[in-house]
Amino acid sequence: MQRRGKKVSIIGAGNVGSTVAYSLAMNGTAHEIVLIDNKQDIATGKALDMSQASAVIRSHTVVTVAQDESDIAGSDIVVVTAGSPRKPGMSRDDLLLINANVMKTVMAYTKKYAPDAIVIIVTNPLDVMTYVALKESGFDPSKVIGMAGILDGARMASFIYEKLGYGAGQIRATVMGGHGDTMVPLQSYSTVAGVPLTDVMPQADIDEIIERTKHGGAEIVKYLQTGSAYYAPAKATALMCEAILKDAKQIYPCAAYLQGQYGYNEVYSGVPIVLGANGVEEILEVTLTEKEQSMFANSVKSVQDMIEVLNKNNFFA
Repeated sequence: MQRRGKKVSIIGAGNVGSTVAYSLAMNGTAHEIVLIDNKQDIATGKALDMSQASAVIRSHTVVTVAQDESDIAGSDIVVVTAGSPRKPGMSRDDLLLINANVMKTVMAYTKKYAPDAIVIIVTNPLDVMTYVALKESGFDPSKVIGMAGILDGARMASFIYEKLGYGAGQIRATVMGGHGDTMVPLQSYSTVAGVPLTDVMPQADIDEIIERTKHGGAEIVKYLQTGSAYYAPAKATALMCEAILKDAKQIYPCAAYLQGQYGYNEVYSGVPIVLGANGVEEILEVTLTEKEQSMFANSVKSVQDMIEVLNKNNFFA
């Protein structure tokens, strides 16, 4: 097929990957979407269904399934959702070595066939998987990004609305740090129509929301029983793709590679970034309270500890 425009390849066509593809197909941001999955027949059925949905809205987006890894060639973005899903009672850390090996395989062929792509990692445990993707690809850090803070902030905003009962669409919540139980919801940067959260809600309610946000993914896993969240993670990932493809230069909290920012080096963590055609175009350093600094330090350490586990297992040897 002749190249017609922007191309996004999605590695892993499960619930998250296929919903990312559907979201992008429905807004027409990408002209070509390629799915890669080891269950090729299921992926093919989903691709046909999405292409027909594009025809319903008279969109120009075509969704196809890769016959082999070389079909990702020419991708502007490669989204990686492949990996073992988190199951009830399983922490993100439990997934570490299993998904690190998946990431190693994926990045080997991404580096070979799509060396100019920007890579968005969704696989958990997210921050360390993004680190693995960077090390295995050798790409510039600005081109390897993790999807986390957009999702976590949206969860927090949803919980704020649930508690308040008003302000839908006007709530802005910011979450930094790792995508997991050590994330750092920032009440000082959370507002309702520009009004500080502390002015519309008692501290006890804010504390409850912060704790619920930290375990937002686990809450959904508990209810689903046989899977994990996918609508919100997929939409957050699609937003990142749109910002890159449109060179929108949007400010989003994402997992970015820290090289001195916030006092940390050679580790991924969720921070506000400017996201555009070049990937991470700037990392913004916001002022944190002493408590938030301490929480952020703990969050970064949890990622560093997982990296150390990989090093002890000679993963990068």
